[in-house]
Amino acid sequence: MKKHLFSPDSLFTDMLRLRAICSFSWRVLRFRPFGCEPLISQMDKCTNEEQLFDLIEENKAIISEEEVGCAFNILWQFQKQKTGLLKSVEYIRNHPQFLTLYHLTTNKMEFMNDDNLVNVLYQIQQFAVESHDPLVEALVTEAWRRLERFDMNVLAKFSTCLADQHLHFSPLMGKIADIVSRNLETIQDLRSLSVLMVSISSLTSQRFQEQLVKKTELLFDTIDSSQVNIARRIVQFLRNIKYSYYPLLERCNKVFLSNVNDLDLDFISKIFSLYHSLQFHNFEFILITKKRLTEMIPLFDQPATFVKLFVVLGPVAGPEEKKQLESTILLMSEELTSQQALAVIGAMEEMESRNLRLIKKIASILHKNLENYKPVELLKITQALIVLHFQSKEFFVKLRELLLRWIHYGHVYPDNTTGKQLKLLQKLDHYGHQRLQKYNNLNSLCEELKSLKGDWFSESLLEETVATLQRLVDEINYTNVAGIAYFISRTNYLNTLLLDKIASVVLQQIEKIHPFAIFAIILPFSTLNYDPPQRDEFFGTCIQHLNSYLSLLDPLRIVFLGFFLATLEYFPEDLLKTIFNIKFLSRLDSQLEILYSTLNRKVQFRLMELNRAVCLECPEYQIPWFHDRFCQQLYNKDIGSLNGAQQQIYKMLAEVLGGTNCVKASVLTPYYHPIDFECILDKRKKPLPYGSHNITSGKLPEMHWESNTQIVGSRLPPGAERIALEFLDLRAFCRNIPHLKGKSAMKKRHLEILGYRVIQIPHLEWNSMALSTKNARMDYLRERIFGDGKS
Repeated sequence: MKKHLFSPDSLFTDMLRLRAICSFSWRVLRFRPFGCEPLISQMDKCTNEEQLFDLIEENKAIISEEEVGCAFNILWQFQKQKTGLLKSVEYIRNHPQFLTLYHLTTNKMEFMNDDNLVNVLYQIQQFAVESHDPLVEALVTEAWRRLERFDMNVLAKFSTCLADQHLHFSPLMGKIADIVSRNLETIQDLRSLSVLMVSISSLTSQRFQEQLVKKTELLFDTIDSSQVNIARRIVQFLRNIKYSYYPLLERCNKVFLSNVNDLDLDFISKIFSLYHSLQFHNFEFILITKKRLTEMIPLFDQPATFVKLFVVLGPVAGPEEKKQLESTILLMSEELTSQQALAVIGAMEEMESRNLRLIKKIASILHKNLENYKPVELLKITQALIVLHFQSKEFFVKLRELLLRWIHYGHVYPDNTTGKQLKLLQKLDHYGHQRLQKYNNLNSLCEELKSLKGDWFSESLLEETVATLQRLVDEINYTNVAGIAYFISRTNYLNTLLLDKIASVVLQQIEKIHPFAIFAIILPFSTLNYDPPQRDEFFGTCIQHLNSYLSLLDPLRIVFLGFFLATLEYFPEDLLKTIFNIKFLSRLDSQLEILYSTLNRKVQFRLMELNRAVCLECPEYQIPWFHDRFCQQLYNKDIGSLNGAQQQIYKMLAEVLGGTNCVKASVLTPYYHPIDFECILDKRKKPLPYGSHNITSGKLPEMHWESNTQIVGSRLPPGAERIALEFLDLRAFCRNIPHLKGKSAMKKRHLEILGYRVIQIPHLEWNSMALSTKNARMDYLRERIFGDGKS
């Protein structure tokens, strides 16, 4: 009889030999019937969880560690295909066979390979097993033990597991950051690197951040253009480290644009949020995703998803889309949770919604849930309802009560909220001064300055902050120059040392500065009306650096840039011909459609001001004036009666000039510059009376135009002069010195070009002790108008 090839003796001997070679294989094969289909193949054929759980129950005595990992993986794949994820996850987690897999993992984790171990940890966490669960802790400990041998893919997934447990600052995450730092030069997989960058971002030094950004740039071309998740993680990393690095942002943005039809609501919402945090505005992205989001409006009928769509689309939607969004959210308003209502009211604030019915409905939901909101949320609600012009005494009384609960009265001021607030401000002022004096790193200071807002800071700590910036002035370089410039422009504080340093850094390091940063750099010079040394070289270098990017910039940014430069009497011809071009203005119109109304009006007004400046100061460019209709709509309104101070000044001027028919109030000049008061003196400095058309009630006079530059019938006798009197409040001057700011200086130039002698009266002079009596003010006006103290 022929001996069977697989006799029991030989099979047993072979398996013993196999066990000696590889204990892992032995555990897989020891009790598996030889002719059966492998269990992993059977798992792969399962079409639902119940089939998989049946397999686990039937084979739990012989399941290997590899099959445990496969089972978890298949379970998670089933979950990702489902809606109502939370309910499904809870059902799976409580299933008896899930508990079987749990115990099998506990017993077999030390035999799992690295990839399987970390995958199991990741998938267990996706089923909402708590981070303090013994199995999760054991898996993390086992992974920590193997950490140094992990390849980058496994290390990346493990870092995600730790991040999901909020262990961003843990020693273990620090160890991962160290491994990445030591191996950065050899890493060639941007997918793994991008995951690691997001996970370790909280533990990276500035030098390490720069190395990671440089490595990302080197590897970016190695990825397929469809890799939107890699691009998203790169943007998320930049947001985490608060670094608006435009070259990478632009490249990531191109990836998003080329795959926009594949982006879902959650992804687009995330990118909008990241871009907002980074102050990265891309008109093309907004326009294309707006179209994509608009297509989604009919697809969502559940509050959770529709609220998310409302929040992201609402602020950029056109009139028709807004109407559709508001009507739909109104229909499902009864189903909104307190947090969904909060999100909706925030979006309505950005939309500047005037849908009174919807405002009242959302406000009623907020009112019911006021006691459940955190203090910061109450402040958001207050701001939103004020912007939306919502009025309800009952609502605001309750809101005020909740905010005062929040303040917590102290012992010194038990019944005095104002006193308590004053004491708090004094403490903040004290600690603020202490911190400023201790700063020895400019970049750390800049990070804190980004978040500071409000007049309290400006009044209390500004001097100390500027002194600290001066102390650290040598640390200004290409990486922080735009941030410093933007901060200075916000403060209205003129410090020539800092501005000169900014100009010097730009001239020396322009090649390292991204063109998009030029806007922030030019802004303080424009706002504060300051020309640095080598003025023309500085502005010329900035514009030359930006020229090649003009086609990539949002139209509104180019308009603002042109206006900034115009206030400084700098009119680059190429830039202006780019702006005053039919194709460009059509692009601008398209962008205006997606801007909320306040910004829309601001952009249109800046374009008008730029058009006016070019027509008056650069007639040789032959750019036409095309804002007559806009200005007539803007100014063709009753501006109301003169206020008390204006009435008082008007009467004084009438006395000084010899009658009310010798002075005009609220005058519009050619090109629509409004001026407070106007009068005319003949060649002997004698006031000339106006005709009976003079209006003194505060209403705008009728305007008659001839060639856009002269008022019909306004030709003056030989030697006569037209005088414009402007009363300037504190907004016209720098905060720290009486230096005229950019817009006021430009207006003075324009009035002089139009033939006026301009008398600007600063509020500090008019309200000074020296002019505290009527007679002193009358003498002051005579001196300014006639120059000799006599009428």
